Amino acid sequence: MPRVLEELEPKRVFYYFEEISRIPRGSGNTKAISDYLVSFAKEKGLSYIQDEMNNVLIRKPAAPGYENVPTVILQGHMDMVCEKRPEIDHDFTKDPLELVIKDGYVWANGTTLGGDDGIAVAFGLALLEDPDLKAPALEVLITVDEEIGLLGADGFDCKQLNGKRLINLDSEEDGVLWVSCAGGRCVESRLSVKWAEAEGIRMTLTIDGLVGGHSGSEIDKNRANANVLMGRVLYALGTECEFALTALSGGSKDNVITNACTAEMIIAEESKEKAQEILSGLEKDIRSEYEGTDGAINIRASFGEKEAAAKALQPGSQQKIIFLLMNIPWSVQKMSGTIEDLVETSANPGVLKLTEEELSLVTSVRSSKGSAKIALSDKICYLTEFLGGEAVVSGDYPAWEYKADSYLRDKMVDVYRRMYGQEMTVKAIHAGLECGLFYERIEDLDCVSLGPDILDIHTAEEHLDIESTRKGWEYLKEVLASITE
Repeated sequence: MPRVLEELEPKRVFYYFEEISRIPRGSGNTKAISDYLVSFAKEKGLSYIQDEMNNVLIRKPAAPGYENVPTVILQGHMDMVCEKRPEIDHDFTKDPLELVIKDGYVWANGTTLGGDDGIAVAFGLALLEDPDLKAPALEVLITVDEEIGLLGADGFDCKQLNGKRLINLDSEEDGVLWVSCAGGRCVESRLSVKWAEAEGIRMTLTIDGLVGGHSGSEIDKNRANANVLMGRVLYALGTECEFALTALSGGSKDNVITNACTAEMIIAEESKEKAQEILSGLEKDIRSEYEGTDGAINIRASFGEKEAAAKALQPGSQQKIIFLLMNIPWSVQKMSGTIEDLVETSANPGVLKLTEEELSLVTSVRSSKGSAKIALSDKICYLTEFLGGEAVVSGDYPAWEYKADSYLRDKMVDVYRRMYGQEMTVKAIHAGLECGLFYERIEDLDCVSLGPDILDIHTAEEHLDIESTRKGWEYLKEVLASITE
C-alpha cells in the first residue's frame, strides 16, 4: 500500500500516524493496535506493560543529565470514533483508513480520520524512538475505549505509574493549554413497547444533512440533534395525520451530536399529500432556525406499498416515545458563572433505537459540577420513570478540577512565550478527558492537556492541520527538554 504522508514533517510523527491508520481501531476493537504498540516496544528494547484491557504503558529512561528529574507521563488513547458518509463503502472492522492530503490538512476519504487520538499515539512513538531526545524519564500510556466512557483509563492500575506529572495529548487546539474538564455519565432511557396491526401505506421519514460533531467540545455551536428533531417532527405530523411507527433509529455514539435519524411508519393513504406539506414546512422553518450552523437539514418522506396488517406500535407506546423525545433535556443546560464562555452542564441524546421489546435512548450528560451532573441525570431518570420506563446510569467519570499551583502549566506557558513571543491560551473545557480519572486516583498529580488543531472530530469531515502538528511536535520536545527540576 503506497504511503501518502511520507513527505510531511515531522516525518516520524506522520510515519507512525500512517502506520496506525492502517490498523482498524474503533472503540471495542483495539487488540490489534495494542499488539502493534507492544511490538514497537519490543523492537526498540523498551520496557512495557500490556494489561488485560489492552492498555499499553511503555517506559523510556531519562536522557543524560535528566536522571534526577521527576518522570513525565505522556498519555492518550488508541481507539477512535468510527463515522462515515452514507455513500462511502468502508468496514471499520477490517479496512485501513484512506488518507488524503488537501489544503494543508490530512483527511480520511469520507470517514473519521482518527486524529482524535491517533496523534497522541504518533507523538508518543516518535518520542520513544528518538535517540537524541532531551527529556526526563518518560512513561507513555496509551489507553483503550476512551470514546465509549473512558473505559481503559478507568480500568488501568495507576499504581503502575511512577510519574506525577502528566501531559495528556488529547486536545485539539494549537496554542491552547487545557487545565480542567467536565465530568460525565450516560443515562439510558428504556420504554417497553407493545405492538398491534395497522393498515395504510408505508412511509419512511428521514432527517439528515446535519453537521453533528463532538457532544462536548461542540455542544455550544448551536447544532441540531436529529433525535430531538425527530420528536418535534413526529409530534407535528401527528397533529394532522394518523400514523403508526414500525421502526425508529438515530445515532450510534452517545458522545456524537446525532446527524441523522430515520422513522418508518404506516400512514393513511389519504394523508400522503398532507404529510408532505407538513414536512416541507418544517424543513423550511428548521433550516431558518439553524441558519449558519445547520442550514442544510433535510426532512423528507418516501412512500411504499399499501399494507393491510402491518406490525406497528400501539398508540400508547407511540405517544410515550414522542413525549420522551419532545421533553428529553439536550444541548447546553447551563453556562459557567465563573469561567467566561465555558459550558458548565449539557446533555446529548445520542443513540436512539426501537427494538421488539423497547425503545432505548442513550443520553450523554456532562458537567464540571458533580452535583449538577447528578441533578441532570436524575431529571432524565425521573422523566423516563414517569413514563413507566426504566433508566440505567453508567460510565460515570469525574471532572478534572483546576489546580491553582501547577509546575507543568507554568513551565509550558513560559516555553510557549519564549518560543513564539506570545501568550498561550489557558482554558477549561466542557469535553470529558481521561485526566479527570487520573487526577482523582494519583495523589498530587500535576496535569495539562494539549494537541494540534484537529477540526470536525467525530465526523466524516475530521481533518488534522499539518503545520499545527509540526509546531506542536517542536513545542512538545522543547517543553520536555525544559523540565529540569
